[in-house]
Amino acid sequence: MKLLVAIPLWCLLFLVCWPFALLALVLLPFLWLLSIPFKIFGVVVRAILAFLEALLFLPARILGFGKRTNAPAKA
Repeated sequence: MKLLVAIPLWCLLFLVCWPFALLALVLLPFLWLLSIPFKIFGVVVRAILAFLEALLFLPARILGFGKRTNAPAKA
């Protein structure tokens, strides 16, 4: 979906100012390569937070909080 928006915007930029459009076309792969470490860092932080959440909620899960034992039967 992003590509469907990016292509017409790039074409518009090419019509308005073609040197900037070509510069964006050349620099985009390098910017993507620079963003990889930040994406990896985000995945690691999300995994650590999910682990801490699971660890903090473990006693409640063991004791059975949050489970509905008296759920009404569906007809």
